[in-house]
Amino acid sequence: MNTSGGKYTAPDWDEARMGFQTSIMVNTSLHSLAQNLDGPDWPLPGKDETPTKYIDLTFEELQLMPGLAGYPDRIDQLIVILRETLAFDNPFGEMIEQTAGSSDRDNPLLKNLARLDIPTDFPIEFTTVSADTKEFCKLEKIATLGEFAHFAQGMPPHVIVGGDFRTLLNALAHVNEEALATILPFRPGSKGLHLPEALGQFVDTVPVGERLALFKRFGGRLKPEEETKAARLSKDELKKAEAALRERATLVLDLFKTELDELAASLKEGGSLERYLVVLEDPLKEALATELLEPIVREAGAPAEAAAPVKKGGLWGFFSRLFKK
Repeated sequence: MNTSGGKYTAPDWDEARMGFQTSIMVNTSLHSLAQNLDGPDWPLPGKDETPTKYIDLTFEELQLMPGLAGYPDRIDQLIVILRETLAFDNPFGEMIEQTAGSSDRDNPLLKNLARLDIPTDFPIEFTTVSADTKEFCKLEKIATLGEFAHFAQGMPPHVIVGGDFRTLLNALAHVNEEALATILPFRPGSKGLHLPEALGQFVDTVPVGERLALFKRFGGRLKPEEETKAARLSKDELKKAEAALRERATLVLDLFKTELDELAASLKEGGSLERYLVVLEDPLKEALATELLEPIVREAGAPAEAAAPVKKGGLWGFFSRLFKK
């Protein structure tokens, strides 16, 4: 019997809450879960507004909870959030259940990685998944995409995952190229992982103030509000930021040695870094990526003057000055 005045009944609530008992998303904010489902915002504030707060309650107890008592629509919304979060991952769960215990040859994620020419040894650390997801992978000893695929294959089908872990899981399971491109240096409509995108995503990890200050240092023009942010760094801080940028970038570049060799060969034949990096469609990213790449391709024997056409003023002036060093 439904005594709340809402759409859903006690059996509906029991089904939804029991599905969340073993989920790793039980402590995820209901606000975040609602946003992930593109539904209305969860109306109650507070850090404790998670499924954990509610899933041990009976339907009768739920109706007496502060913030829910007298609001049957909120109880309905809570049930919808839990149900749809579970349903979102169910197709993937069924696929994993069908292949659990099978060989690598039957692992759907490994198959899709191979289909997209994405290397299984690409480190999770160099994806753009959140710090929480990276920490979870570290705790589970998931260091690469291949290990991610193995872990997913062995997951019990009733385990529900969330956040960026779920995003990567579903992107690989359903070959969602647009979603993959937000997490990996992947180019929709192409195959493999790409160095320009890798550098672009790497630049995104640099704090905004440092990023803008380095852009200015390398010849870029900033807007007044950007100048304010960039000016917060002292000369010494900027020097340290540049050194740290180059040091961290070597770890990324080491993953793309074949692409670096191909780039150097292209520059010898008259190619340019400008054309190579134009896919980033962001002057700031292009400038920082150029600064990181130019010494390496020069060392590989590519003529520096071939790296970019000479243009006057602004960022193009920077390119011209850079490659005439």
